[in-house]
Amino acid sequence: MAEETELIYREEQRFGLWLRWLIVASMALTVPLSIFSLTKTTSEQGAPEILPIILLTIAGIFVPIAIAVLFLLLKLETEVRSDGLYIRFFPAHIHFKRFTAEDLTEYYARQYKPIREYGGWGIRCGRKGKAYNISGNKGVQLVFKSGKRLLIGSQRAEELEEAIRSIMPAAG
Repeated sequence: MAEETELIYREEQRFGLWLRWLIVASMALTVPLSIFSLTKTTSEQGAPEILPIILLTIAGIFVPIAIAVLFLLLKLETEVRSDGLYIRFFPAHIHFKRFTAEDLTEYYARQYKPIREYGGWGIRCGRKGKAYNISGNKGVQLVFKSGKRLLIGSQRAEELEEAIRSIMPAAG
């Protein structure tokens, strides 16, 4: 962006450390179980083939590491600047998505049910539209002129709504 805009609000959210470790631990446990199952099955049928065991071992080391790195990188960034609302779910979105008053018919802070309405956390699609959320059950609902809806998860939903209102008084 060539011109500087005034930053009014900024929020960065990341998945909790406990969730990252839970995913890595569950994957780390599946590899030994898979290797055990494979060696047991092949030993009953004769000598085990070493290639599948080696491939499972390599996958068991690198896949959990790759997923852990991905969860370390994942973050939802929300900014309200003088020229619009900016959202980025990194690394899925390299650049911020910008929304202006011309894009929206309304916006409002609300409480929601992440699993029931959107199927969980992350970049999700549900019966009430799309959601970008990391944790919790509060956010700001955006309703676009096209009728589409996008929920932005926020730990400070009311503050985010106020910041949006400060630059988009016509919508909402």
